[in-house]
This record gives sequence, structure tokens and C-alpha cells, in this order.
Amino acid sequence: MKPPTPSSTANFPVQGALRPDCPQCFALCCTAFGFARSADFAIDKPPATPCPNLAADFSCTIHDRLRPRGFPGCTVFDCFGAGQAVSQRLFGGISWRDNPDSAAGMFTAFKVLRQLHEMLWLLGQAAARAYGPDTAGDAYSLAAAVRKVADSGLEDLLAADVESLHRQVGETLRVVSEEVRAGYFSAAYGDAGSSSLHPRIRLEPGADLAGADLRGLVLCGADLRGACLIGADVRGADLTATDLLGADLRDARLDGADLAGALFLTPPQVGAARGSGSTRLPEGLARPGHWAASVPEDAPTGPRKRLDRRDC
Repeated sequence: MKPPTPSSTANFPVQGALRPDCPQCFALCCTAFGFARSADFAIDKPPATPCPNLAADFSCTIHDRLRPRGFPGCTVFDCFGAGQAVSQRLFGGISWRDNPDSAAGMFTAFKVLRQLHEMLWLLGQAAARAYGPDTAGDAYSLAAAVRKVADSGLEDLLAADVESLHRQVGETLRVVSEEVRAGYFSAAYGDAGSSSLHPRIRLEPGADLAGADLRGLVLCGADLRGACLIGADVRGADLTATDLLGADLRDARLDGADLAGALFLTPPQVGAARGSGSTRLPEGLARPGHWAASVPEDAPTGPRKRLDRRDC
């Protein structure tokens, strides 16, 4: 299969079209989802109910103080543009307050469409990073199928087999990941995924790396999808071609880290981490406003140890 021509991919979603436009949304992220009191949220809130901090005009009354008030989870959420699409396209700009009967359908549609838009975000990365034309073509074709569902009417959207699309997208991302990472000597991690760092540290999908010291390491080609990196120290590390699909980066220290070539990184992951002006991010990902502007004095300036046996 030849890679799609520009004319055949004119409707392929770019990341700019998958960004939230909060003024055009009826605060669906503040209503549709529930959350439990935790380090991310200061209170309990059941789903399908408005947050007590929600104003009459759908703005947040503590938007500029969310973190100090105990709501860091709100600051990292990203709907990938689903909020405005549901509010304006599917419900004609009529809010759930003006038409309470629409609330249940609106909230359900938001949850479904957000999943579809996140798939499109990831497929966009897959198509851009795929080495082979067949793989890139598969990503484009699948994105077109997902986009068709995402652009459908309310009834068809709610009846969509999202789980099937999830599986197909997951398989495509896996193929692209293997294709990209094949250029790196990940075999040095060992058959069981162990590394030379410490026998208890394993670089593998779903790895428990919470609080791990990965400072200055070259992690090129590692498969860390679904890994727990909560509070990990990744300062100065090189994560080129590292698969971070679904990895938990909450409070991970990324000062001086190179994530410009990381695979399948999303805005919520970046927002949950701790970085600075020295952190390199993939094109299209903005530096979170709560990140430090400069490099902390104790941040490493470059890789100190390689986990592979040849240069990345």
C-alpha cells in the first residue's frame, strides 16, 4: 500500500483541531465526570453533577487557584476538543442548564467523544512516526474510520462500538511502536526486561517505577507503556523512541529530560508531570503553565549512563 496522498488525507485531524475551546463548551468536564477526594481533588463529586466551583456562565470560580486549593487534577485534564464539539455541534449550543432533559445524553456523548478524539490524537502521532508506508497507511485509514464515528450524529455516536475501535487503535499503535523502537538496542534490557540499573528496576510495559532514580539515563527504545512513573526522577534522561502510551507521569521530575521523540505522549501526561524550561517536548505539546521556567540547580545537564550497548 502506498502512503496516502495529501488530497486523500485532507480531513485527517491535526492536533490543533483536537484542542479544547472552553468558552464554546458547557463545562462538561466539570459536570459529566465524578471524582473522589484525593491528592488530585479536594472534595468528592459524583458524576453528572456540577462542581460546586462552577459559575453560572460555566467558568471556574477558582481557575487561577486550582492547585493551591487542592484541585491539580482539574489542571491536567484535556478533552481533546470533545467539549466544544458536543456542546455546539451535537446539541446546537443549548446547554444542559437551559434544557435539563439533554443533560444525560450530553454527558454520555462527551465521554464517548473524548475517547474518540484521544484516539485521533494518538493515531496522528502514529502516522507521523511510522517508518513503513503500509503502517502509515493503516494509521490513516483507521483514523478516517474513527473520524467518521466522531463526526456522526448523536444516535450513531452513542451506538458506536468504541471498544472495538480501542482494540484496533491499540494494535496499530503497538505495530508503530515496535517499528520505531526496532532501531534501538532494547534487547540489552534482558529477556525479562531487567536493566543494569538495579535488579528490582524493570523497563517493561506496566513496570512499577514509582520513585525510581532514572536521572540522566538513555532510555531510547524502551517500552514503558502503562508503566507507573509516579514521582520518578527522570531529570536529564533521553526518552527518544520510548513508548509512553498510558504511562502514569504524575509528579515525575522531567527537568532537562528529552521527550521530543517520545512515543504517544499526551497533554494530560505532560500536565501531571513536573518539568521546566529545559524539558524538551514533542512538537504540538505545550509547556504547562505550572512548570518552572528555569532549570533547578540540582538538575542533571545530560545523560550519565546508557542502558543500551550502542548510541541511540
